[in-house]
Amino acid sequence: MVDFDVQTFIVFLVFMLSLGICHADRNLYSGLQCSQADNSSESSFGVNLDNLLDLLTQKGPLSKGFLKTTVGRSSGKIYGLMQCRGDVSAENCANCTRESVAVALHDCSKSKKVQVWFTWCFLRYSNEHFFGVWDQSSAAIVNETDFDDASVVSKALTFMSEVAITAPKQPLMFHAALLDAGQFGKRYGMAQCTRDISTTDCSHCLDTQLMTFRTTIGNKRGWEVYGSSCSMWYHDYQFYSNFSITANDGARRLSLQGVATGIIMAVLVFIFVP
Repeated sequence: MVDFDVQTFIVFLVFMLSLGICHADRNLYSGLQCSQADNSSESSFGVNLDNLLDLLTQKGPLSKGFLKTTVGRSSGKIYGLMQCRGDVSAENCANCTRESVAVALHDCSKSKKVQVWFTWCFLRYSNEHFFGVWDQSSAAIVNETDFDDASVVSKALTFMSEVAITAPKQPLMFHAALLDAGQFGKRYGMAQCTRDISTTDCSHCLDTQLMTFRTTIGNKRGWEVYGSSCSMWYHDYQFYSNFSITANDGARRLSLQGVATGIIMAVLVFIFVP
């Protein structure tokens, strides 16, 4: 786990008022983590960082939405990683990565350890090696006023546990699934790990997130957990598009094409676990 001397963690989840206007899946700025500003950075760091971010932006979206690489040597070496959500197109992946880079350079211009989360992608770079290391840092975002029906709660936790079990076994360590809650509608779940960690660490990462935030997310209709090595999403609306998933009973397939939804504004709580 990367140790930050001074760190900021900012999480935003934009809830739009439902005024009869529906919103398709949107790429929202979800979080930022920066190390303490380092004004003593040598000039080579800035040059290497620019080269690194160019590589991640240009090649990552064309490499199945994932790339880890390094630039520089010895003390000037920088490690970088980008990854897009498994259902996102190469074009949207590229746009999201560019947005992440812009945020990093604007808000963390003097930092040597940076992580940026958007709904569709994740960007991370550091002057310390982190490839293949499971980082347990995570933040949960929940709607504190939107409780689910008691009969759905136990099903939802079991459902997301199954999503967490399945994701590490997939080629991209990404899995999305649908839960049919009968008269209470449908629930949609997704889990993904960064592809630099092992499948074993991916399993541990997702399981740890569910256990850590169980009391926080357990009775909510919607929540998201963003982490340095894995992330999970759960909602009562279709929050992704242009992607086919298998229903939890395996009996049918759902094709999500240009899905739209409206969300009521409510109080949000986020919890950060280092």
